[in-house]
Amino acid sequence: MTTSAKAHGGAAQLNRGFGRLVALGVLLVIAGCVGLVYAGFATLTSMLLFGWLLLIGGVVGLLHAIQSRGTSFFWLGVIVAALNVAAGVVIINKPDEAAAALTMFAALLFLTAGLFRLVGSVVVRGPQFGWTMLLGAFDLLLGVLVLGSWPSSSQYVIGTFFSLALLFDGLGLIATGFGGRRIVGMVSDRLVAEEPGRGEGTEGPPGKPVQPD
Repeated sequence: MTTSAKAHGGAAQLNRGFGRLVALGVLLVIAGCVGLVYAGFATLTSMLLFGWLLLIGGVVGLLHAIQSRGTSFFWLGVIVAALNVAAGVVIINKPDEAAAALTMFAALLFLTAGLFRLVGSVVVRGPQFGWTMLLGAFDLLLGVLVLGSWPSSSQYVIGTFFSLALLFDGLGLIATGFGGRRIVGMVSDRLVAEEPGRGEGTEGPPGKPVQPD
């Protein structure tokens, strides 16, 4: 097989892989946009998904703990798995209450991060002083807004964050897919151009000599 054929075969495989990335990114972008429009539904879906992940992870962890019985980590694995199972069951049965608790935790986290950034920017006054203070003020404002409208904010805050994560992840996958396809095309063209004999004339079979008159 020539270098050109190998290059084209490898490029086709890579292009298919990057094409799947683009398709997945488009699906994530669509899901993120739908979630932003229906934030309440996205909140409920994300909480149920989180609960099922905890439940399944707890069951898998419990099975691993049972397989490793007799070791020093057996009881620790059992306790962690039991906590995951219990948390998953509670979230699945009461997703609204779980969303309210998680929203309050997120608001307190934003408030704490905003205060630390504001105080740190004033005390340190580093080269990123303005950006750090701006981010701290934004986090503080976001925490105040979420906490001020709690618990009604719990109906859309988690869903909004979840949808934004899907949207940005999808955009990242689309950019990676298109960028990868472009790089693969450039490398493939370079390999074909550098193939020995490419662009040079090939000699055909020797012609019949011309007899002089």
